[in-house]
Amino acid sequence: MADIVELIFEDHQWFRRQFADLDELRAQSPRDCAALEAVWKPLARRLDVHAVAEEEIFYPQLLRVGDDARPETLDAIGDHNDIRDGVHDAEKHAVGDAQWWAAVRRAREANDEHMAEEEREGLADFRRTATAAFRDALGRRFAAYLSEHRTADDIDTSDIDPEGYVEEVAEELSEDEGHTGSLRIGSMKDRGTRRRVHRDA
Repeated sequence: MADIVELIFEDHQWFRRQFADLDELRAQSPRDCAALEAVWKPLARRLDVHAVAEEEIFYPQLLRVGDDARPETLDAIGDHNDIRDGVHDAEKHAVGDAQWWAAVRRAREANDEHMAEEEREGLADFRRTATAAFRDALGRRFAAYLSEHRTADDIDTSDIDPEGYVEEVAEELSEDEGHTGSLRIGSMKDRGTRRRVHRDA
């Protein structure tokens, strides 16, 4: 089984482990900036890709079947923006300096809050409302997306407007169901660039 709920949870566990590894490295003296970079770079990439994968695959379907999906999704997209902001701010500074650590801390705090809320709300909601077969089908798409995008170089990782995202997905859900009578699992693939609304636009 490739249950999307379990795959997301596995990523969360990996994120927690990587941030703990950064804690260990920070405690060392002298500071090993190369080792810090070796942990941070793949972590930063995965945070970016994981967020977009959720926005492309998980949250549209949560909005379709979830009991309390709209507020859960609005919170999640706002959290993704905060995580992205911290990750991208860290890129502007030398690994290991005070400003870099401050940006990493912001990304971590936003991610910790997001994971806790998502596990308590969105993932729990989806467990209750989505069938095992549907979760497995989405999980295969989620895993394929992560495999295809080993880096974030070919995806848009800019911030998006949560309200605009939810409205756009609602329109897409309506269009798909109106044309087919039921939503095709893959029907939203590659629509991310159309519905990404930059907050500063």
